[in-house]
Amino acid sequence: MSDQRPEKELDELDARLREARGEADPSGAVTGPENSVPGSALGLAMRVGVELVSALAIGVVIGWLLDRWLGTGPWLMLVFILLGGAAGILNVYRLARGFGYAVGYKQDQDPGDDRGSGIEG
Repeated sequence: MSDQRPEKELDELDARLREARGEADPSGAVTGPENSVPGSALGLAMRVGVELVSALAIGVVIGWLLDRWLGTGPWLMLVFILLGGAAGILNVYRLARGFGYAVGYKQDQDPGDDRGSGIEG
C-alpha cells in the first residue's frame, strides 16, 4: 500500500467533513439557526413571548438588586422595568424584521442584488 491517497477519496472526505460541520457551502455563506426560517407559527409565538418576558424579568431583577444595594426605593426598579421592556420590544422587532442574532445584526442581501454592497457599475 502506498502512503498517498487518491484525490477522489480526499475530496469525498472533505465534502463529508464540511457537511458534518454545517459548512455545506464553501463560498462562506452563513448557515445556522440564527439565520434560518422559523419552523412554525407556534414556535415563533413562543419565541416572541420568551423574548418579552425574559427582558422584563431581567430588568426587574437588576432594578430590585440595585434598589436594595443603594436604598433608593422603587425608582431604579421602575427605570429598569422600562429599559427591559424596551430591550424586549427591540428583540422582537429584530426577530420580525429577520435580522436574527447574526454578527452586526445585518440582514443578508440576495446574491443577485448588488444594492448596498458598495459596488457600483
